[in-house]
Amino acid sequence: MDGKVAVLIPCYNEAITIAKVVDDFRRVLPEADIYVYDNNSSDGTAEIAREHGAIVVREPRQGKGNVVRSMFRDVEADYYVMVDGDDTYPAEAAPALIAPLAAGEADMTVGDRLSNGTYGEENDRAFHGFGNDLVRWLIRRIYGFAFEDVMTGYRAFTRAFVKTMPVLSAGFQIETEISIHAVDKRWRIADVPIDYRDRPEGSESKLSTFGDGAKVLMAIGALFKDYRPLAFFSWIALVFIALGLVVGVPVVAEFFATGLVPRLPSTVLAVALVFCGVLSLASGAILDTVAKADRRQWELKVYEVLEQQRRNQA
Repeated sequence: MDGKVAVLIPCYNEAITIAKVVDDFRRVLPEADIYVYDNNSSDGTAEIAREHGAIVVREPRQGKGNVVRSMFRDVEADYYVMVDGDDTYPAEAAPALIAPLAAGEADMTVGDRLSNGTYGEENDRAFHGFGNDLVRWLIRRIYGFAFEDVMTGYRAFTRAFVKTMPVLSAGFQIETEISIHAVDKRWRIADVPIDYRDRPEGSESKLSTFGDGAKVLMAIGALFKDYRPLAFFSWIALVFIALGLVVGVPVVAEFFATGLVPRLPSTVLAVALVFCGVLSLASGAILDTVAKADRRQWELKVYEVLEQQRRNQA
């Protein structure tokens, strides 16, 4: 495989596991640069990672999304492997994640914990699995793409993907944002089955099942609005118009029967609801034009990054 590889490890209080994670990736990918971005850890994570040969960078803005944003901006490489610092993902799977990228078959590979059943066997947090399934179902229904595992923290990317990825999330919504961005921008995606192991004793997850789960669902809605505004606002328009018809049809029927409109408030409400529906549809059409213009600019940016990469390789 030709090309420089960077291993990106976002960390917050992972002193128990970070040494093993860094050592494992140094063994499996000896030519790679290993970056540990420390997110205000108070347990010595940064010092341990540095002692084991990692390039340590501090990110003061709290949240995994903020860490990933800095990683994508700062680090220069041809291929990027992003993995959590909790020692739940095997370093031995990294070459399999990079291989489709190096072969030109994918732009993002996803470490799939679910297909081989290891996540179900090792993970004892039932709602985490349910949340993953819910997010997968929503993405499949909205975007028509079926991820095997959308919430995994083990992925690999090409340089073009990383350098054109606009990271907006601040927290654990980042995996969902990356996944939806990849589908919306029609990047080539490959699922790579991996083994999963639960955290070792004493290591605790920073993910709040319900709090972060709610943020993920809100992020899906916000990205749906941003990426596909016509579809988003069409659903809102349908709701308003349906409510308007429910309120207005009896008024119209009474008018045809008697020639009178005795329920004026109902009439005004029905007209207002239908008007809101039409306004929502018009807003979606306008924003859809804006989104398509943004997509064109993004495509040109991808060409620029690819051309720069070719010049650097030459």
